[in-house]
Amino acid sequence: MVVGVAFMVVSAALLLPNIGLIQQILTSDAIGWLDKGSFFLSLYGSLKTNFTVWSAAYLIVVALLFGLNIALLVYYIRRRQGPVTEKKAQIASIGGAVSAFLGIGCAACGSVVLTAVFGLAGAGAVLTFLPLHGLEFGLVGIFSLSLAIRYLAKKINDPLVCPLS
Repeated sequence: MVVGVAFMVVSAALLLPNIGLIQQILTSDAIGWLDKGSFFLSLYGSLKTNFTVWSAAYLIVVALLFGLNIALLVYYIRRRQGPVTEKKAQIASIGGAVSAFLGIGCAACGSVVLTAVFGLAGAGAVLTFLPLHGLEFGLVGIFSLSLAIRYLAKKINDPLVCPLS
């Protein structure tokens, strides 16, 4: 499950900036399905060409931490046999995931998500004024995901019933 979720996070980070191009290619009648599939798979090569070593490493770390966080949350919910009533676990997981997702990107183009979603509002320019040029979101995301994982692991170790006093 961790690897599957991590792959989905990496896929979202690599494919989101090219969503318009992907739509054009997939809906084109002039391109065969084999070529469409080949093009789609070639977009994963942008991890090597469009990202710095640090931003690619960050993306992989965030993807793995996010996958581990989701796997722990699912295990915790299944173990408790019901919805999570602990609000701290939910908030920590969601907050870490959102913050980490906002930090995905490279130093040249800034945060992929922020510039894709808020590109018209000048988010790319705002990122240049930050001391680490948008890497702050990534560092906060890694820290938040780590805290969420630690918190969930601690909750999993708690007994299902209250101890006798």
